[in-house]
Amino acid sequence: MVQRCLVWYITAYLLRFKKEDIVKKTSFRISFFFIIFLVLPVFFCGAADDFVFMASTIGPIDSGIIGTLEDHFEKDTGIRVRHVGAGTGATLDIAKKGNIDLVLVHARSLEEKFVAEGYGTERIDLMYNDFVIVGPQSDPAGIKGMKNAGEALRKISQKKAPFLTRGDKSGTHVAELVIWEKAGIKPADSWYIVYEKGTEGNMPTLREADKRGIYTLMDRATYLSLQKEIKLVILVEKDEALINYITLIPINPKKFPQVNAKTAMTYVKWLTDPGKGQLIIRDFGKDTYGSPLFFPNSKEWHTRNAVQK
Repeated sequence: MVQRCLVWYITAYLLRFKKEDIVKKTSFRISFFFIIFLVLPVFFCGAADDFVFMASTIGPIDSGIIGTLEDHFEKDTGIRVRHVGAGTGATLDIAKKGNIDLVLVHARSLEEKFVAEGYGTERIDLMYNDFVIVGPQSDPAGIKGMKNAGEALRKISQKKAPFLTRGDKSGTHVAELVIWEKAGIKPADSWYIVYEKGTEGNMPTLREADKRGIYTLMDRATYLSLQKEIKLVILVEKDEALINYITLIPINPKKFPQVNAKTAMTYVKWLTDPGKGQLIIRDFGKDTYGSPLFFPNSKEWHTRNAVQK
């Protein structure tokens, strides 16, 4: 148990830094590293009987829903869940090392490849929200109110209006690329700006786009979380192409016998239960924003609702 916790702590720590930052660690930081990651896990992990280690895409973490779900699950079962956050591409890469029990991601093409290669057992629908195209109120590309996201991006490219992309193979980046592809456009040139810190997540990316006063594609939960801090506005929304499906994938115990598959599935069943995790997802954000940030999407949720109808 302590060994698994140690791996989680190290992974979480390393994800906080760029590669060049890690190389520059001083001897003091190395000493601190050993204190934190060799001593603390003994106390922290030794107190609990079981753990689930999850790697998650960053958006749901930033919104607060991941922590809320973990807290409720621990209260219900006594089982702790600890997570590390990264873009979907990086999250799946982390899981390929076999030190994670479960992933939460949102890029179907990458998910299907991950499962097909034997790293995960299956894709399990959990929840969804949607993406929006945001930009300055002046809207130099004239996309406000458009119903087709691909056509909106086409106008941005035609006007060469600056557009900020995460460019990091995250779920948000993959979703953006799919829309560009469907519109028959390969974005390039100086107007298409790759954010150098895109791997840090949607919140920093949205703040950077706001600082520059330019367009970007963003999930609605992140936008609502920062709405009072920024000047960018939603210009294009509610196109089916903008729906953002969020999925669970248990790591394959046949490939990685060390994973805690049984307890991970206990968490999955709780998350997808219409009376437990799905209810929390349904109500999350209502008190703060007047509407939910995510919507339940498990098979069990839809089955129960179909029966009730």
